[in-house]
Amino acid sequence: MIVTENFRIALRALWANKMRSMLTTLGIIIGVAAVIGVVSIVQGLQVLLTRQFEGLGANFMIVQPRQQFSGPGMVQKPVRLTWDDGLAIRDAVAGIDMITPQMFGSSQAKYRDRAHGTFVIGVNQDWPEVHDFSVEIGRFFNKVDLDRRQKVAVVGLDVVDELRLGNPIGKEMTLGTLPVTIVGVMEKKGQSLGQNLDDLVFVPFETALGIFGRRAAEQVQLRLRTTSTNNVDQVREEIRQLLRRRHQIVGDDPDDFQIIVQDEILEQTTQLLGTVTFVVAGIVGIALLVGGIGIMNIMLVSVTERTREIGIRKSVGARRQDILLQFLIEAVTLSLLGGAIGLALGYGIGRLATNLIPGDLPPAVVPLWAIALAFGFSTAVGVFFGIYPASKAARLDPIDALRYE
Repeated sequence: MIVTENFRIALRALWANKMRSMLTTLGIIIGVAAVIGVVSIVQGLQVLLTRQFEGLGANFMIVQPRQQFSGPGMVQKPVRLTWDDGLAIRDAVAGIDMITPQMFGSSQAKYRDRAHGTFVIGVNQDWPEVHDFSVEIGRFFNKVDLDRRQKVAVVGLDVVDELRLGNPIGKEMTLGTLPVTIVGVMEKKGQSLGQNLDDLVFVPFETALGIFGRRAAEQVQLRLRTTSTNNVDQVREEIRQLLRRRHQIVGDDPDDFQIIVQDEILEQTTQLLGTVTFVVAGIVGIALLVGGIGIMNIMLVSVTERTREIGIRKSVGARRQDILLQFLIEAVTLSLLGGAIGLALGYGIGRLATNLIPGDLPPAVVPLWAIALAFGFSTAVGVFFGIYPASKAARLDPIDALRYE
């Protein structure tokens, strides 16, 4: 009953000074809104990335060049990873289901009098299976196309729309200065983290070399699937040993390549998003500190304004702990109100951000632990910064308080 009555008194006191109370809680509101907004966005990104990478399967693997620097001047050493390395892996390493090279760059696609800047990706016939990315119209190029060095292409839906190709199958367009014949259209994928997956052109690896030049063949990515999720570690180690021999890496010299599996991609992504959250939390801590100082300041003012009220309450039997509890509850209430407003504002920011960020982000979701954290911090700030004004009020001498003008 005492706590409930003090809570009502606190609400009445805050309502009597609405503008002052709102300005006081701005630091708490901003801090909590920032935490909730970032958490809701990060949770959405986490769900999206997990969904995408898990769609690739646990037997998906990427081999890519690792840039190296050579000493005090930090001069970058050239790193070579070629499709010949990929062919050696395919032939020598057991347990590989399919493997494709991948090289990409920007180019201008032209059809008649229309032009459109797009990304061109050079791959082989296994790319759709490796990436779980299907053709919707027509077909993907096959091994016969690659063996005959056919100048063919498979385009995304946005390329079809931008060049107004209509039914594009069999039509000829130009990539840079190289004419290619369209044989297929990829399924719609939408945006992912700023990358439009429908604005791509796929060409055979050799055709891509004709667009980007032979030097581009020295730095390719290799993307592959193993025959089973159980042999991923074994395949990875065999690939590592083979590439070290081919690249003449001896002793303790570091690899000039990286082998990344799906679990590591998810782990790296989680660490990156966690770092972002941690940095924002540090900034938010400053906002909460400022908000706490504001609460302490306004509570000191409130104690001064209500000195006679404190004297009257003490004169009719109120104990020190009763006065202490009254002002402490008022400080916590003020802080919790700021936390509640910040929670609602942060959720709104999260929803707005998920609508504005390109990609199929899931709706903003605020997990229960984030809500508990927001209110926990708000309560802690209220208690920490409210204890001094409350104890000052509790120590007032009732006679001096009644004489206060």
